[in-house]
Amino acid sequence: MAKITGILGKKVGMTQLFDEKGDVRPATVLQAGPCVVTQHKTATRDGYVAAQIGLVEFVKESRLTKPMRGHLGKHDLPPVKFVREVPVEIDEAASEDGNGALKAGDRVLVDIFEGERFVDIVGISKGRGFAGVVRRHHFAGGPKSHGSMFQITGSIGSSAFPSRVFKGMRMSGHMGVDRVTVRNLRILGVDKEDNLLVVEGAVPGANGGYLVITKAKKPPRERRGFAGSATVDPLKAAKRAAKKG
Repeated sequence: MAKITGILGKKVGMTQLFDEKGDVRPATVLQAGPCVVTQHKTATRDGYVAAQIGLVEFVKESRLTKPMRGHLGKHDLPPVKFVREVPVEIDEAASEDGNGALKAGDRVLVDIFEGERFVDIVGISKGRGFAGVVRRHHFAGGPKSHGSMFQITGSIGSSAFPSRVFKGMRMSGHMGVDRVTVRNLRILGVDKEDNLLVVEGAVPGANGGYLVITKAKKPPRERRGFAGSATVDPLKAAKRAAKKG
């Protein structure tokens, strides 16, 4: 049985939530889906296993390219503008029966994250235009006294050797509009009716930006409590060892 582990969505905005202790937590509300499977990539035909899905939203068919209209028209799928590939988990025991195989037209909803604790989110960061080294690379700058241009780059060390600028030198330039991945964001809530997902922390991009949301690839280990049954008290352990000795 093939199980999709990701979904497409949009960033709605940020808010604050209070936990059981009364502490405030920053939260981001995401519109996760609904999505539709547009193509199933298999190891036999494509060399790898994945699911190509599209975010279902109102978009005119004339806004799509002719190849995309032909790709979606093969299976009578609705016009979708945002299409990405997401990983697929395969249960070999269940796949032998042929049941649960992915096919074009299957729906992908936010309930795939039910029971999950962490997600990874990929988005496009906000564009900042042309930025200097202080803002772009967090340089400290020079002295701010009278007569000093404290926000300029300064010398880049090109003298007799090497008489050129090394590739990758941190300088002023275009900032933002980069593909950013944020890992292990904790899930605070799932709303199946409105296809909403609430995660703790910030998500790259502006409100309304497209996102790829997947199950956490390497979720963090949960910290055990100090009073748990598996926790060893070193003082008591030393006393027990002294009695045995």
